[in-house]
Order: sequence, then C-alpha cells, then structure tokens
Amino acid sequence: MRAVLRVLLNGYDYLVLYLGLLWLGMLCLAWTPVALIVYPLLSENRGRALGRHVIMAAFRLYLASLALSRRCSFDLAALDALRDESPLILAPNHPCLLDAVMVISRLPNVACVLKAELMNNVFLGAGSRLARYIRNDPMRRMVKLASDDFKCDSHLLLFPEGTRTTSHPVNPFKGSIGLISHHAQVPVQTILIETDSKYLGKGWPLFRKPVMPIHYRVSLGRRFDPPQNTKQFMAELEHYFAHELVPGTNPEHSKP
Repeated sequence: MRAVLRVLLNGYDYLVLYLGLLWLGMLCLAWTPVALIVYPLLSENRGRALGRHVIMAAFRLYLASLALSRRCSFDLAALDALRDESPLILAPNHPCLLDAVMVISRLPNVACVLKAELMNNVFLGAGSRLARYIRNDPMRRMVKLASDDFKCDSHLLLFPEGTRTTSHPVNPFKGSIGLISHHAQVPVQTILIETDSKYLGKGWPLFRKPVMPIHYRVSLGRRFDPPQNTKQFMAELEHYFAHELVPGTNPEHSKP
C-alpha cells in the first residue's frame, strides 16, 4: 500500500511541475499578441503601467496555482511592505529561476533588468517591451534608462550576482547596482531569498523533478544608502549577503 502511495505521489509531483510550466508558458503566450497590439497604441506611461500590472497578476496567478497543489509554498508577505515605497533598487540573491517571478508577483511597478536575449524571447519579449523593462547592455544605456525610470516612482529589480548562484552562498557581485544607485541617488533594498531545494538553480535541467514539497521564503534585508565609492559599496554589499545567507549567522534563520 505504501509503495502504491509513493508511486501516486511521485506521479502527482510530475503533474504539478509539468502542468505548472505549461501554465506559465500559456499565460505568457496569451499576453504576447495583446502586448504587441497595444504597444504602439498606448502612451509610454500607460503602456508601462498596464504591462507591469499584467505581469504582476500573471505571476501571482502562477504562484497561487503552485501553492494550491500543496507541493510548493511561498512566503512572500514581507515584500508587501515595499508597495508604496519611493523609488528603490531591489537587490535579491538569485538561487533559482523563480526569484524574479516571486518579487514581481507582489509589486505593481517594477522595472526588471533583463538579458538582451530574453527581451527578444517569444514568451517574454512583447510583454517585457510593453512594461519598459531594461536591457542589460550596453552598460551606459542601461544606467541611463534605469535612472530615468525612477521618475515614475518605480522599483528596479536587479540581481547583484548577474546570474543564478553557483558558488555558496553567493557569486561574486557585478558593479551595475552600485553605478545605478550612485548615478540616480536611489537606495538599495536587499532581499533575502531562501529555499530548501536547488530546483531551477543554475544547471538544473528544466524537466528534472526535485524532492517535494519545496518551500520558498523571502525577507527584507538591510537598506543601503546611495554610495559615493561604488567599488567599496559592492564589496560591502557582497559581504552582507554572504553573512546573512549562511545559516547560524542571522538570528532570523533560527525562527521556525
């Protein structure tokens, strides 16, 4: 009997993962033709607002669907405190592909810095362009576009590692956050993402099933003022994350 239950549960886990990925892909594809049509018809401000609200709603629906399965849980309530905040650079660590989805699902006015290939992706490209997401190159243009976007009281989501974490606890940080914060004089709000699984981490095959259930928890970390010395700032930021993400060094980690 136990063996049968294990087989059924294993099958259910696969169903949750594959249907979940299919569901996310369908949400993105359904929005693509609409985003393509309305992009030239709406003003920049209206297109930006519509695009970001739709992406937030779609990501929230996707995560709610996963949570409903009882095979994934998401503790994201801490992000709600940022909804009415003035412009901020949101700087999370980056353990998996769901990190941006989790952050954006709670906040209605987030600009995301994306790799150029993602801006041209069939699933994400049209929606990203309507939402006025920002390409990560060239650097000078990225800094200018990010700085201009803050005039809309927006938040900027930018991962300091530049890619998903491969070396514990964090990869060496890139300098773009320091440059943007210094140029725009906008604070950096750190976000700590914790999970008990390596699912969708760097190198994880898309259709490989992890041990389930999977738990995700997001908490707000320290807020840094805009730096004067960007190199020193990035070293301090990296040290902060490395300290906070090591179990036993942060009192919050001892909480159930």
